[in-house]
Amino acid sequence: MNTSKRTEEQVLQTASPGNRFYRTVWRWHFYAGLFVIPFMVVLAATGIIYLFKPQLDAAMYNNLMFVQPDLATLPYVEQIQSVESAYSAAVITQVTPPAAANRSSEVLLTTADERNLMVFVNPYSGEILGDRDEDNNLQAIARKIHGELMIGKLGDYLVELAACWGLVLLITGLYLWWPRQKFAVLGTFIPRLWSQNKRIFWRDLHAVPGFYGVLLIGFLILTGLPWTGFWGDTFAQVWGQFPAQMWDDIPQSAVLTGSLNQRGQVVPWAVEQLPMPQSSPSGQTDHSGHHSDSTPAQNGLTSGTPVSLDAVIALAQAEGAPPGFNVTLPEGETGVFTISAFPPDPTQEVTLHVDQYSGAVLADVRWQDYGLVPKAVEMGTAIHMGKYFGFANQLLMLAAALIVLLLAITGAVMWWQRRPQGSGLIGAPAMPAYVQNWRIPLAIVAVLGLVFPLVGLSLVIVLLLDYIVLNRIPALRRILG
Repeated sequence: MNTSKRTEEQVLQTASPGNRFYRTVWRWHFYAGLFVIPFMVVLAATGIIYLFKPQLDAAMYNNLMFVQPDLATLPYVEQIQSVESAYSAAVITQVTPPAAANRSSEVLLTTADERNLMVFVNPYSGEILGDRDEDNNLQAIARKIHGELMIGKLGDYLVELAACWGLVLLITGLYLWWPRQKFAVLGTFIPRLWSQNKRIFWRDLHAVPGFYGVLLIGFLILTGLPWTGFWGDTFAQVWGQFPAQMWDDIPQSAVLTGSLNQRGQVVPWAVEQLPMPQSSPSGQTDHSGHHSDSTPAQNGLTSGTPVSLDAVIALAQAEGAPPGFNVTLPEGETGVFTISAFPPDPTQEVTLHVDQYSGAVLADVRWQDYGLVPKAVEMGTAIHMGKYFGFANQLLMLAAALIVLLLAITGAVMWWQRRPQGSGLIGAPAMPAYVQNWRIPLAIVAVLGLVFPLVGLSLVIVLLLDYIVLNRIPALRRILG
């Protein structure tokens, strides 16, 4: 052990209880950062890519997405026939009518070799403009990395764990930033970037932007968690339910509406727990449970006959679905058409399940049907994705992502500067000899464990390793410390 290391240990032995607690928090902050930094870099980078999806798509697929407006569009049945002729072995699963007069129709299909292709059709001529692999394009890959690191459920859990540990970083980081001696603006609210002391320079570049960005980063984490696999699923099952009496007389399947999101964002989070209703082949479905005041006949649909795609799209427009809505086609004899709109303004969201034979609206769910928590989740998601208030929203979330990258980089530099020279592996802040008043840290662990089970479990494991294993094995402590 070198002299500087001995001096640090001696200081810890005589330090005040407050200083010992400070160093304990610092140690937690260090371990959290060690785990979180790689994930935060990945999440911030992929988040920035997906944040500017509208602009990137328009630039990358301009020849597919945009057309010259003409006098009249072809019926959707004819547009679908063009796609079926060009992709004879494929199964069409979803259709998105043009969002504007200069936009193409989009037809999602699954090929014989199980590729998901988005086919772009000129709605005025029926010409196939081309296709895009929905599983292997820039946005799809960025989304998969952002959500599950492209390794499935394990990646989903790792991202969730890293996000929860990010909250630990924010809490402990705010505690470490808080001035404890004489208050000074410099180093607290203004980073001393002119300092010749490298530690002060990097510390301020880490701590001060972290303070300004704590609310934005916390917002990003909390609004992303509802989409995670463990905490998010549990959260949805508790808060995403709808009163059963809303559709008492409608046949329901065991499949949830959220199953449609397996092919990307199709329906809002708020309706993922809604049971999918079933179509009645006899055409006698009682549609008394839906919210719409219109009937199939009023929308050009004839009860008891198979419903055409054009009729369903006309129904969606009559029911006020905003431009950009999509129509998922029925699967099997009891499947339904699902009309879903996921616009920038969540108050305009619409989800309709339509009987494929009678055209009856079996379920009609809108903003006013959401509970308080689903409304908060939908609004948070819209802001998180940079959609709610346009380009300014994108810039705000870009700033948050850049602060995350800055914190990750400066944190790594600070660790590199203070890493042990000649002994030790990770250079964690020295463990205090003892810490009085364990009520506060235990309360933090308890609260985090109750709200976020994965982070609570991992905190317990880290504490046991840190204060039992490392404390009892000096050789291991020397290697790691």
